[in-house]
Amino acid sequence: MGTATLIFLIIGALGVLIAAVAVLGGDLLDMGDGFVSTELVAGLVGGFGFSAAVLNELFGDAVGLAVVLALGVITAIPLGLLSGLLVDRMSNMRTDATPTRADLVGTRGVVVTPIPAGGFGEVRVRIGGQPVKLSARAERPVPLGTKVAVIAAVSDTSVIVQEVPEQ
Repeated sequence: MGTATLIFLIIGALGVLIAAVAVLGGDLLDMGDGFVSTELVAGLVGGFGFSAAVLNELFGDAVGLAVVLALGVITAIPLGLLSGLLVDRMSNMRTDATPTRADLVGTRGVVVTPIPAGGFGEVRVRIGGQPVKLSARAERPVPLGTKVAVIAAVSDTSVIVQEVPEQ
């Protein structure tokens, strides 16, 4: 490996370091009201360094350093733009609303810890597609494995349930 390739690899590693700063929330290199982002700079620097290192190892002796530099820049531009575009898309993607206590009412689940008379047990329900284990009370004792429906949400982690008849 030649000196030029080593320098290009160091430049590529600098791009990875800049990407790490971007992941940790750094907007150090953001310019132009978000037009040039830290992620874009990381893609450009890393793309240039690593692609120039590969090109130098493959064609360096045959084409010369100036051609390797030019090809490295040409390769880095789409990589940088792609990384900036991907980060922008991920930053602005829509997400579902956060489930609230009201969303618990009406959900169905199963008893995972028996509910004693006048006490708390536990139920597992699905909310927002995720299984959630909640403390649960009922009017009468409910055994393990019984299917239940949430009729009231006392808090974000505690519900009142009733048995669902087997069908």
